[in-house]
Amino acid sequence: MAGRRKKTKYDLLMALACGATVAQAADKAGVSERTVYRRLADPAFQAELDQLRADMVQRGASMLTAASLEAIKTVVGLLGSNAPEQVRHGAARTILQYGVRLRELTELQARLASLEAKLGVDSASQAA
Repeated sequence: MAGRRKKTKYDLLMALACGATVAQAADKAGVSERTVYRRLADPAFQAELDQLRADMVQRGASMLTAASLEAIKTVVGLLGSNAPEQVRHGAARTILQYGVRLRELTELQARLASLEAKLGVDSASQAA
């Protein structure tokens, strides 16, 4: 029975983390809606749910980061290809737009890190 309780809790956490309504999450976990509301009112359960959501976002961001190198190679490849002029123009525009954004973001991060260092703020603890 203890094993089933853990599975139910996990199923409930996953359903809620993935955006299910209370009714949908209750059905998925095999519990009543009242149980879902009771668990959502529990700070420990809410902390687990928040952590699961944060982990899911981090995994998604990691996957996007890994895929971005292939995406960049594709766009750069289009720039130098025999593709139609419109395609090459679009690739050039994309490279320039995202290059500027990346440079701005990198500069902002460096400036923020410098300010945090001057103020004695630990940015890692602020993110958590």
